[in-house]
Amino acid sequence: MLMAENSGTGTRVVRRRFRIESALSGIAGVLAIVTVISREWIEWLTGFDPDGGDGSLEWALVAVLVVISISAGKLAHLEWNRAHPATDAE
Repeated sequence: MLMAENSGTGTRVVRRRFRIESALSGIAGVLAIVTVISREWIEWLTGFDPDGGDGSLEWALVAVLVVISISAGKLAHLEWNRAHPATDAE
């Protein structure tokens, strides 16, 4: 599905993929920050402590979330640029 997005310099037609990748990047980034600030949210939410309280699961989760956030952000950026490629001024 194509959607129009007004970027201030014109209208870009972006696919739903851009919005999904942007949302995934943002959510993963927020969860990574929340995990760094409060590593107990997993135990609080699930009631399960898989790493026995040593925090190794939380640090692994932060690493995975950061990779997901950066990757999805880069994919969203590529999708945004695909919607409106740069033109050479001649």
